Amino acid sequence: MPVLDAAKRVLFGRALRSDEIVVRRLPNYRAMPVYASDAISSNAYATQEILIVLALGGAAALQYGVWIALAVVGVFAIVIAAYRQNVREYPGGGGDYQVVSTNLGRRWGVIGASAMLIDYVLTVAVSIAAAVANIGSVVPIVADHQVWWAIGLVGAVVLLNLRGWGRSTPVSSLPTYAFIMAIAVVIVTAIVRISRGDELSAPSSDWEIAEAESLSALALIFLVARAFSSGTTALTGIGTVSGAVPSFKEPAGRNAARTLLIAGAISMTLFVSITWLALHTGVRIVEDPATLIGLPAGQQQQTVIVQIASAVFGSSEWLIVLVAIATMLILVAAANTAFSGFPLLTSRVSRDGYLPKQLHQRGDRLAFSNGIVLLGIAAGALIVAFQADLNSLIQLYIVGVFVSFSLTQWAMVKHWGRRLTQIQEGPARRQAQRGRVINATGLVLTTSVLLIVLVTKFSRGAWIVVVAIPVLVLIMVAISAHYDHVKREISIGDSDAATLPARVHSLVLVSRLHRPALRALAYARATRPDTLEAITVSVDPEETLELQQDWTRRQVPVTLRVLESPFRDITRPVLDYVKRLRREGPRDLVTVFVPEYVTGHWWERLLHNRSALRLRTRLLLTPGVMIVSVPWQLASSDDVAERFARLDDLLLDED
Repeated sequence: MPVLDAAKRVLFGRALRSDEIVVRRLPNYRAMPVYASDAISSNAYATQEILIVLALGGAAALQYGVWIALAVVGVFAIVIAAYRQNVREYPGGGGDYQVVSTNLGRRWGVIGASAMLIDYVLTVAVSIAAAVANIGSVVPIVADHQVWWAIGLVGAVVLLNLRGWGRSTPVSSLPTYAFIMAIAVVIVTAIVRISRGDELSAPSSDWEIAEAESLSALALIFLVARAFSSGTTALTGIGTVSGAVPSFKEPAGRNAARTLLIAGAISMTLFVSITWLALHTGVRIVEDPATLIGLPAGQQQQTVIVQIASAVFGSSEWLIVLVAIATMLILVAAANTAFSGFPLLTSRVSRDGYLPKQLHQRGDRLAFSNGIVLLGIAAGALIVAFQADLNSLIQLYIVGVFVSFSLTQWAMVKHWGRRLTQIQEGPARRQAQRGRVINATGLVLTTSVLLIVLVTKFSRGAWIVVVAIPVLVLIMVAISAHYDHVKREISIGDSDAATLPARVHSLVLVSRLHRPALRALAYARATRPDTLEAITVSVDPEETLELQQDWTRRQVPVTLRVLESPFRDITRPVLDYVKRLRREGPRDLVTVFVPEYVTGHWWERLLHNRSALRLRTRLLLTPGVMIVSVPWQLASSDDVAERFARLDDLLLDED
């Protein structure tokens, strides 16, 4: 419909030509905030998740928070070092999927891709839920309607990306720098105030956590391990940079590695600082608000970031609001990063035949529109299913990340092993040996963390991802098998040739003698078939007799054959007759001409062409039969055609 087309242009802008694709190569100071926003934004909820888990053991268990944070930093450092090897060796931009597929084979690559796709979906859901939670901590109306605000944000990000505004622009760097500056101001102010002897107390510091049952040594170890697995959410987003290497200025691999180092150092510094401040200011946050004694009835818990800002800035509410806004913006930017990575990954996997081909096609604005919409729908469904509850979504998050991490490190170990067989001595061999040690260490560490995550989070929701990954793999393998089967089925062999049919039988479907029927008859005659018949199905004897008399009176130069239908079915007699012709001449071709109305209104389509549509559907399944639609434009379609013409002229003027 023209109205829909016009609305599409208003929302998404004019269609872009294929030669208008612009590959932007960014300097490090712009690439870092764009592609590392996911990794840095995880600081908005990583510390919070550690405290929520430790609170299950009572206030006394919070003392382990610093040690857990340091352990997470250790893992973070190793993974950063390992991924710096990846981007140097594979600067083509395929990311983990390319690394795993190249070194372990396509099937392992599919497993890695399925984990990454799930990770991207969860990145959007978690980031948006965290963004709403942070702004809801200072704007109560948002906290009261979290799901709707979250769905609205997802819709806005989808729209921006479909329009092409979600790609790297100078503005896209601002959220990351704003967050870094906001947290830096919080940290510096806190240090200054503490050095002056001021006491910093979070709004929840006087509240009590309901006394937990005394934990055995084994239970305490499990609790700490679970808190550690929750804290490793700080590592999410590291793989995003490896998939965006072609967007860096040359030398792309070296610049991407440098960006990873800078982003990692910033993220680790923020993580340790936020954790220290949360513990120092006495932040209390729990999984079940009922266990937090002192929390006013009906009041939502504030996020850790907002509570720290409140402790540091005191009564300066506008500063607290600015910190919440900066946190929200970087989380939305992190979600936006997924809308770049997910469509690119689905495009590559689709190109390899493991996903529908439509995901490899660019839309009007040169973005992979189908992938963007698919990601938005999947993330929105998760947000609704979990009611935008950040703590619940986090339980699903980290599994896919560490599956991808572990497979990539294993692939890099094999990469270096192959390289060492080709190099006997010199600096290149020492570099390969060093790289293998780093990636082998990364493999052991990420696999160990994955096992801890699975053990501690399996019953709390991680099982969903554990089930989803193999299901997605099976679907992707089935799609590939289908494409391979179709390719074999339609491929041309050495002995194949375009064989002409022995004869062509043309049939024109006629219900009554009118102008659309005459046009179909004229077109069929113009094709000069070997035999030509008009066929009608006798459902009402009086109408059939009237058609025969009219046919004779007008002396139509085509034989009219009447097919009897004792059960008043139109489709079956035509199918039986067509099949009879095919049996009598297996090498013959049957062409069926179907007159159809072209209507201008949706309700007219419900009133016309229904019998023709059913018949076409059945004839398409019959070998050796061609269906030819002969359109007849009703008067109502003229207005639609004119509106389309005006819209085309308008779009040409814009171009």
